[in-house]
Amino acid sequence: MSESRKGESPKKPVGELTGERLLASRYRYELSELIAIATAINSERDLHKLLDLILEKSRYITGADAGSIYVVVDHPDHPGTKALRFEVAQNDSITVDFKAFTVSVSRRSIVGAAVITREVINIPDLYGLTTANPLGIEHDRSFDQRTGYQTRSVLAVPLITQREDVIGVLQLINKKLEPARRLQVAADFEEEVVPFDDRSVELCRTLATQAAISLENALLYEELREVFEGFVHASVTAIESRDPTTSGHSRRVADLTVGLAEVVDRSDAGPYAGVRFSADELKEIEYAGLLHDFGKIGVPEPVLLKAEKLFPWEKELLLGRFDFLREHLRAESLKQKVEALQRGGSPLAVSAIDSAMQKQLEYLDHCLAMIEQANRPTVLDSDVSDFIKEISQKSYRNPRGETLPYLTPRELECLTVRRGSLTTAERHQIESHVVHTFRFLCTIPWGRALRRIPEIARDHHEKLDGTGYPSGKSDP
Repeated sequence: MSESRKGESPKKPVGELTGERLLASRYRYELSELIAIATAINSERDLHKLLDLILEKSRYITGADAGSIYVVVDHPDHPGTKALRFEVAQNDSITVDFKAFTVSVSRRSIVGAAVITREVINIPDLYGLTTANPLGIEHDRSFDQRTGYQTRSVLAVPLITQREDVIGVLQLINKKLEPARRLQVAADFEEEVVPFDDRSVELCRTLATQAAISLENALLYEELREVFEGFVHASVTAIESRDPTTSGHSRRVADLTVGLAEVVDRSDAGPYAGVRFSADELKEIEYAGLLHDFGKIGVPEPVLLKAEKLFPWEKELLLGRFDFLREHLRAESLKQKVEALQRGGSPLAVSAIDSAMQKQLEYLDHCLAMIEQANRPTVLDSDVSDFIKEISQKSYRNPRGETLPYLTPRELECLTVRRGSLTTAERHQIESHVVHTFRFLCTIPWGRALRRIPEIARDHHEKLDGTGYPSGKSDP
């Protein structure tokens, strides 16, 4: 056998080289899987879907038959303390009747011990665990007894954030020799289930680090979403508190508009067959629907709540004026009767003065009846409108000797409104709420996904035929 050349390393046996290549290939595969998994969980914002994905991928890379994830939350019954909320569960061998529940953080449970110790807990065979185990863990076999499923090997990994906070626990159950095989009878658990090896622990620990970051981001996103939705609903409450008659209007608009968008999204025929809405676009529509009337906060409250054509104080002034006209008429009538009697007038002449006064009083009553009718926010009858204009042409002299009309120009304008209760100027004030809404919503940093909310909210009074406001847009 020839000796190796000077300075050269001795050659390794072929079997050793093959083993190293297989190991390197395995590491490359595992690394690519971890990268793919990290990419997948980083792109998921929905909390429940994220937890399902984390559990699914963790079971995949370790060959676990089942598993669950718990999230650390504030204890519902003991403020200031923490608890674990059972969020998701998966099992390849049996159908899991999943129900969310909350348990206290305690060393008696595997997941509780993982939170307290902040360490990975790897139990090779839970059925072989004695009550004298170092952690003091108690195995509750009620699930196994109820389902016939045996919880043997268990791996619990705490999900620890970069700030060193434990925010959850990933629990894997029953590592299998053959991942595709189902565990159905007692012998399957004896023959197929093995402890989680060091490589499984290492892989799961690596995945748990990334999962903790993704979970923390998802929880933060969920928290911000709840805060934001709380702000939205508080804003809606503030808007609708100005006008109790519209209570629930904003929520109904949001629900109906989203419902219409969903119908259009499902449509495969008609002019909108090609229109589709993403989840973010539907959320834009919902928020815009909820906030579409926020600009009403910039509309004067009397105009916003105007129930009749005259404001209450305007009506009181008008009624007071007619009270004056009545008393003035009676006073003038008495004056005329005194003068007639002083001239030696007959009773017939005095009676004629009373009769004329009565007719004038009846006319004033008729005027008030027509004013009451015209003041209602309904479609104005043309005969009523003509009579109101006739009243406005009449005048009287006040105690200062000034000649004034029965109805002021402002009263005439209000009482001859053809439909509704608003004058042209008041309607413009109401219509300005869409501009106020737009300006207010533009001050909020909506982000890229919701950036069109101000525009959608502003355009909620636009019409397909271009007769809407504020821009008179039409359907292209």
